[in-house]
Amino acid sequence: MITVKLYTTLGCHLCEEAALLLSEVSTTLQLSITEVEIAEDDALIEQYGVRIPVIQASHRQTDLGWPFGLSELKNYLLQDTVNRKT
Repeated sequence: MITVKLYTTLGCHLCEEAALLLSEVSTTLQLSITEVEIAEDDALIEQYGVRIPVIQASHRQTDLGWPFGLSELKNYLLQDTVNRKT
């Protein structure tokens, strides 16, 4: 299972699109998705405020900021998972 955080905020239509993409990917990959509201944390606003939606997979050192499509999201989530299994 891949643990994923979706950094988002209320009323963000792009965040809704990212959530739909994650939902679509979860039909083929086992994902544990947590939405993180950045408006409640000044540090998160500073880090992600102009970049949301942002995806952070627990097995990755980097995050994936908008804009991204389905193929970019799948590649991001799958990268490094093969190496972890061996």
